[in-house]
Amino acid sequence: MTVRDKPRVERPMPYVRDSFWSGRTFTSLEHMQAEALLWATNVAGQRQCRPLGGAKPLSVFEAVEAEALLPLPETPFVLARWSTALVGPDIHVKVGRTLYSVPWKLIGRRVDVRSTATMVQIFHEGTLVKTHAALEQGKRTDKNDYPPEKIAFQMRTPIWCRGQASQVGDACREVIDQLLEVNALYRLRAAQGVLGLRKKYGDARLEAACRKAITVGDPSYRTVKGILVAGTETDPEPETGDAGAAAFLHGPEGLFAAVPTQMPGDVHDDQDRGDAEEAER
Repeated sequence: MTVRDKPRVERPMPYVRDSFWSGRTFTSLEHMQAEALLWATNVAGQRQCRPLGGAKPLSVFEAVEAEALLPLPETPFVLARWSTALVGPDIHVKVGRTLYSVPWKLIGRRVDVRSTATMVQIFHEGTLVKTHAALEQGKRTDKNDYPPEKIAFQMRTPIWCRGQASQVGDACREVIDQLLEVNALYRLRAAQGVLGLRKKYGDARLEAACRKAITVGDPSYRTVKGILVAGTETDPEPETGDAGAAAFLHGPEGLFAAVPTQMPGDVHDDQDRGDAEEAER
C-alpha cells in the first residue's frame, strides 16, 4: 500500500454512502449489520465493475480471493498491556494498584506481566508462572506460592490444633480449648506455639506444664513455656486449706523465678506470632 493507492481506497466511499446509507434507518447495530450483508451480496457484489474489466465483484471474490482467506481465530482478539515488575520479599508484584502473588522461588527476580480486563498473566524468562483474575485494586494471594514450611504453618487451623492437643493429653487439650474459646483466629498463633513446644520438650513434659498452668490459673503460651524453661512442671504445689485459692497463693509470677528474662504481662498477636514461629524452628 502506497500513497498512490489512497485514492483507490477512498473512491468507493461515495458509492457506499449513496447506495447503502442514504435514506435508510436502522433500529439497532444488529439490524444495520444484517442489511449491510444483504446489500454487499445482492447489490454491490452484483454490479459490473469497470476496474475489474466489467466483472462482478462477488464473482471475482469467489473465484480468486476466497481460497486465499485465512480462518478467523477460535478466540476473539484481546487487547493486552505488557509491563515488567520486580518480585518483592513478600512474593508479590505490583501491577497498577493491585498486588499479585508469584511462586516464592522468584523473589528478587524481574518478571513480565500481561494484563487484560479480566486476567493477569506473569511470565519469567518467557515461561508462564502465574495467572490471576484481574482486580482493579487490592491484593490477590495464592497461599500455594509461599514456601512449603510457611504453607504448613498456616494450615494449622483451630481444628488441627485441637486434634494435636488431644494426642498430647487432657491438660494440653484444655489449654488449647481455652486459648481458642474467644477470638480463635486472633489467638491461633499462641495455640500453635504451645503445640510447637512438643518438638523441644516432648509430650509428657508439655502435658505436665499445661496441667500446672491450669492449676495456677494462667493457661497461656507464655506460662506454659516459662514452666518448661524453668523445669518446674513436676514441682509439687504448696499445701493449702482452700483448693480454690491455689491460683492466688502460687500465681504464674512465682513459677518463673529461675528464668532470667522478664516476661510481659499480656500476650499480643505480634508476640504470639513470633513465639509460635520460634517454636516451629
